[in-house]
This record gives sequence, structure tokens and C-alpha cells, in this order.
Amino acid sequence: MNTSSSVIQPLSLDVFQQKKIQVSIKRDDLIHPFISGNKWRKLKYVLRDAKEKQKTTLATFGGAFSNHLLAVASAGATFGFKTVGFVRGDELDIKNPVLKMCHLFGMRLIFVARDEYRNKDVLFAKYFDTNKSVYFVPEGGSCMKALPGVAEILDELTDTYDYLFTASGTGGTLAGLAKGVADKHLATKVNGIAVIKGGEYLNHEIEKWIGNTPYTLHTNFHRGGYAKTDNELVLFARNFSRKTGIVIEPIYTAKMIMAVMELASQDYFEPDSKVLCIHTGGIWGGIGLLF
Repeated sequence: MNTSSSVIQPLSLDVFQQKKIQVSIKRDDLIHPFISGNKWRKLKYVLRDAKEKQKTTLATFGGAFSNHLLAVASAGATFGFKTVGFVRGDELDIKNPVLKMCHLFGMRLIFVARDEYRNKDVLFAKYFDTNKSVYFVPEGGSCMKALPGVAEILDELTDTYDYLFTASGTGGTLAGLAKGVADKHLATKVNGIAVIKGGEYLNHEIEKWIGNTPYTLHTNFHRGGYAKTDNELVLFARNFSRKTGIVIEPIYTAKMIMAVMELASQDYFEPDSKVLCIHTGGIWGGIGLLF
């Protein structure tokens, strides 16, 4: 993967100029066409661990429009693993382009009822309990082994920032950034924007990985819940793309950028603050919502 292509671009939006803050976006969406953004960051050391343990198959979990499933499918084809994806929902969802791409990369798709999907350890054991060649990849790729890959974002920065912002779905990216900042003894304040309704529970998940390492999770910018959109959000994502040349989707990154703008309007940032937003990729799963 070419992380050197993850450039940083300024965002000169009106509210940022009015509040005299410098906001930029790190283009992790450019890392790879399919294993992009935080998906590659979180999978990097997971894949290495699977190779070291001589596993031949990656099994993971996701919804019908899951960027994570697509990333694992592409990574499997790229690095020599077979892949299995447990898909939450009905098999009719195979008609959607994300799952068609997963199938193109050779992923075996197993559709399961939502109740069965909730207990992923039991689901994995049902199919692979006696098969020691299969490696369990958590939903979203979020786990302890994912954190160092996310923290490597900090090694690529050539400037210092007062704030880092990321969208949060499972909490892994936020946890990795927070741990990386703490390990480097930086003064940067790490912030996550929960894209799911009731996102307060993510704090419990994050604390399992990084204990009391400081971070801030904002839970009131989900705009209805995971994969929920509204006209204002979709129009914002479209207009942002037209103004900046940067495509963002309404599920993750658009919510995060809108939240940063709202926080700026509320004087969350001191004047002259430097803010870095992480574009976590995810275009394939959400781009259809823009049309």
C-alpha cells in the first residue's frame, strides 16, 4: 500500500475562516482503491499476524454495504488468503455493488439472520471451530492488533496539530490515534465523531483497548444513526465534493466534517487552532447515497 500518497490538504471553508482556525484533511482515502483509509491501517498488522500463524483464510463480518468486507476481500486476493464474509441480512443483498465486488475478489459470502449475527464468536465457531487454518477478523477490523497501524498516521505528519478528528463506527481508529498521541507524549486532543446512534457504548469498547488514555467521543452528530442520511447531509456531501474535489460519503466522513464545522461555529476551538481531519475512506459503501 502506498501510504505516502496520503497527502494533507487544507480545507478553507467559510466557518473555519470566520473562526480563524486552520483545518486540513488527511487523504487516507487515496491509500488504495479498495483497501483504503482506516481499513488498511487496521488490517496491516492483522494480516501480518495471520501470515505468521500460517492461516490460509480470513473470516470476517459486515453489513450489505460494508467497506470492511470489501477491504478484506481485496486484501485476501492481494496477499494470498481465501476470504469468507458473514453478511448481516438477506441473500437478496448480493445484488448490491459492494457485495458484487467482494465476490469478484473471491470472497465466499454467508448470509445470516440479524439475531445470529450478533454473537460473532458463536457464529465463527459454528462454521470453523475445528478448522485451524481460518483467522478471525473482527467486524470493522477493530482490535488490539489494529491500533499500531492506525497510530502510524502520526509518523507521517510533518506538522503539529491541536486537534485530530475521525469518524467512529467501531472505535478502533479513535483508539489507535489516542494511544499513538499518548505514546508520543503529544498535546494533540483526539476527537471522534460517533456515526451510530447511542454511540456512548463505544467508550466501553475503546477503554478495553487503551484504558484511561484521554480522548473525546462526540455522540450527538450521528444524524439518525448508522447509515442514516437526510437531505441536508447528502447535499452537504455533494457540495463539499464540488467545492474541494474531495469525494466524501454521508455514512462516515461527511458526518465528521459537518460535526467539525458545527463545533467551530460553537467556538469549540481556540482561534489559531490547527485541526486535522482524517478521511477514513469508505467511498464504495456510501457513494450510492450521493446520487
